[in-house]
Amino acid sequence: MYRYYNLKMILYISFAIIYTMKKTRHILSLFIFVLFDTSVLLASEDSSVTESKDWIILPYAFTSVPTGLTGGVAAIKQGLFQPQTTMVASVFRGVHEEIVTNKKDGVSHFNGGFFSFSDYKIPFSNRLFFSLISLKSNFPKQQYYFDGSNDSSDKNVLETSGEMNFFDTTFKYILPLGEGVSNPERLYKLVDGFAQNRENFGNGIPFVTGQTAVGIKTFYQENSFENWQAFDLWKNETSTTTPVWNTNGLRFFLTHDNTDFDLNPSRGYHFNLQYSKDFGKGDSLQSWDFLEFKFNKYYSLDTFSFTQQNVLALSLWTGYSFSWDNDNEIAPGIAKNRPPTWEGARLGGFNKMRGYAMDRFSDKAVFYATAEYRAILDYNPLKKNALVPVAVDWFQVVAFMEAGRVNDQYNLDLLTDLKYDIGISLRAMVAQLPIRFDVAYGDEGTNMWVMIQQPFDF
Repeated sequence: MYRYYNLKMILYISFAIIYTMKKTRHILSLFIFVLFDTSVLLASEDSSVTESKDWIILPYAFTSVPTGLTGGVAAIKQGLFQPQTTMVASVFRGVHEEIVTNKKDGVSHFNGGFFSFSDYKIPFSNRLFFSLISLKSNFPKQQYYFDGSNDSSDKNVLETSGEMNFFDTTFKYILPLGEGVSNPERLYKLVDGFAQNRENFGNGIPFVTGQTAVGIKTFYQENSFENWQAFDLWKNETSTTTPVWNTNGLRFFLTHDNTDFDLNPSRGYHFNLQYSKDFGKGDSLQSWDFLEFKFNKYYSLDTFSFTQQNVLALSLWTGYSFSWDNDNEIAPGIAKNRPPTWEGARLGGFNKMRGYAMDRFSDKAVFYATAEYRAILDYNPLKKNALVPVAVDWFQVVAFMEAGRVNDQYNLDLLTDLKYDIGISLRAMVAQLPIRFDVAYGDEGTNMWVMIQQPFDF
């Protein structure tokens, strides 16, 4: 069976869901669990999310440190206007949480909504795609590490209620090179979760084989800090003013994918070069920039008697903020021209350094490397199970190691005094979409993450 498939389409769906969980430190009982729960899947009889063109209405519930116990409902529509597009809309609300704001007890609750519309092909173009994603939310207990240097303490954290709102767009142009010539939408034939007729793909010549894209992203985000006195921030503000950190700007990117199957590669490589710039215009708190490069490499290994596929997956990511000025501050604890804690050179969370809290480390420069051993098992008790309303094509067991460090300069110190973690993961291809449950241990404790997509995909 053929289907339209695009990595960014799925990424934006998952990002819309996951971003509401940002800075979660403990288990995320995430939307995705409900997505595949037979008791709440309210779709047609053929309820595969990736195959159905019908509207799908999904109630969900989760709990996390920043949000508390939360419930919501989402609407998903595939093929809206064009076969490869996907629209996701959701509203959510949490129970009341006890909080402390500027030394006063109070209550707050998580609430808001998000909207995503991805991979709309611009009319009169065969290669230009447009996506947007937005979130409007209020968090009772967000966590921020303003001092995220390599030697900082995890106790030095600001917990605060406040809003987090963002609006991002992407314009992506698929270059007429390699696979981009005839298949810019990435139309694959999938059987049991594996891409067919891809034996001769992966590991080709850069920009001659594979798919290459260039593009521009716009970003806008606003975070407010109602409990600002707890971190001694913004001393010159009045007690009636809630400080905000607004950022907006552009990202310019070049990405090249030369793998056999980008949802779950078994061989090949992928790299991405991106430059982000906040020009300090409008209501932006301050200008900043960040240059980053990522390289992923995949090796197909011999299988065992009980596995279908064994892969060694490697990833390296590095970046540098030219603008960050460690010698000057715009407010106590905030360096001049530094990116926000959720941007730039940062480590910790569900993709990089999973043994640490979300955005635990941040500084001017970053280096990160990881290795995963991925094995898809022959054993699959849920395959073609009548009690499961969506296809569960395979289960994957993963062992991984991560190392990384942030630093105030881009030099060889990035390779010394590294932070490490190790972990295991159980993953599954569900309705032609990878989901994962990661458990990672680092020197600050153990973290567990439930996510969509392989970690290298972000």
